Amino acid sequence: MNSREILTRPAPPVDHTLRYGPLPEQVVDLRLPPGPGPAPLLVLLHGGFWRPEIDRAHTGPLADALAASGLLVAVPEYRRSGWPDTLDDVAAALDLLAGPLPHPVTGRTVLAGHSAGGQLALWAAARRRLPADSPWHGEALPDAVVVLAGCSSLERCADWHLGDDAVLGLMGGAPARYPERYAVADPAALLPLGVPATLLHGVEDDRVPVAMSRDYAELATAAGDLVELRELPGIDHFQLIDPLTAAWPAVRDTVLAAAHPVPR
Repeated sequence: MNSREILTRPAPPVDHTLRYGPLPEQVVDLRLPPGPGPAPLLVLLHGGFWRPEIDRAHTGPLADALAASGLLVAVPEYRRSGWPDTLDDVAAALDLLAGPLPHPVTGRTVLAGHSAGGQLALWAAARRRLPADSPWHGEALPDAVVVLAGCSSLERCADWHLGDDAVLGLMGGAPARYPERYAVADPAALLPLGVPATLLHGVEDDRVPVAMSRDYAELATAAGDLVELRELPGIDHFQLIDPLTAAWPAVRDTVLAAAHPVPR
């Protein structure tokens, strides 16, 4: 199977689309779980190296499979036009999802993100670490974060020139030029998050190397966060978000464990 096939595979239509702003990108798709009862909320932030060419549509098969597993799945779209639009939109979408929704929720929220969306999920979990006068500051904490092949360090994205220097488009330039931007947008600079995180990463990933998650896990653990890294042999970057691949059981089980933790 061509692992990039997931980028164009169609999915069933969404159940609801909410709007958090007037622009075309400022929407959130909702996929409902089976049955009318309350469900945990999973906010799934898509990747694409923060560029406009890849939007939320490619998450449809994964989001649909996770909703069928019993979760209320929200997939925000956001502007992929660089600083500060992307962060503005993710913060606004999260604020919207903290309010009333068209399906009852259990009160438990998990943030998940793939690739560039992994950076956004970790950053969203760290909003209380931002200065109180920041437009992105927020006190609400998710209950857990699941990161799939995440760009968990913007500084390393820049140093390693990932995605043909994609992070420079997000941030407007390199860390040396805008250190103050990286200080408030890089999850690795905002540790400790104070939220349990599970990192899944395919060992065969040639777009975001597994070393990214290894380094973040080491930094986060040293800072006092509860972090688990699960490396998946034989899995590449896009197989991780495809429910038809061997990665799916690990992804499903990790997300469901975050949404339904077993009491200790």
